Amino acid sequence: MDVWYVSYGSNLLEERFLCYIYGQTPEGSTKPERGCHDQSPPKGTDRIDLPYPLYFSKEQSKWGAGGVAFIDHQSTANEITIGRKYLITEQQFIEVVAQENNIHRLQIDLQSIMEQTFANILTGWYGRIVYLGTSNGRPLFTFTNPNPMKEEAIHTPALPYLRTIAKGLLQLGLSKKETVAYLLPKKGINGNFSISSLYTCLFDR
Repeated sequence: MDVWYVSYGSNLLEERFLCYIYGQTPEGSTKPERGCHDQSPPKGTDRIDLPYPLYFSKEQSKWGAGGVAFIDHQSTANEITIGRKYLITEQQFIEVVAQENNIHRLQIDLQSIMEQTFANILTGWYGRIVYLGTSNGRPLFTFTNPNPMKEEAIHTPALPYLRTIAKGLLQLGLSKKETVAYLLPKKGINGNFSISSLYTCLFDR
């Protein structure tokens, strides 16, 4: 079965996501990804908007000091998170989840998750699998923090990580100004940057 994997963090950038498929080290990261057994590229990719708030949490990752992206558990009517969907096989999706959570073997009953709409399958950072409906007859899945946003400390994202997200947004068709306007109010960025300082961090290097 093919499924849509929906990303909203660094995997907005296609080259970064493909590191999970091919087994490569993303630019700005310190860790090579393991890759999938099936290294077939995605059969399709497109933008998708998610009705969940985006925030940045955790203090240190393979991108350096600073937070990484999560979406909250509760949907909202007044804030969208820009996502990117990739059409991959069910097994590739399971292996991507395993790599995101730094484990080697994982089994996920996606049919059960479709019936329940979500499941907390691991205690790792991205241990909550969320079913988002369907697109072109294929199910949409993403993953996020098992804990809701209110239980997590907000942290400014690591700059290499944030720059990767920005590149992904540009790849989806946003301008540099639109990218800054989208990111500036997000929790972990809001209050830590001005419009000009965020623009400089992302693009004037």
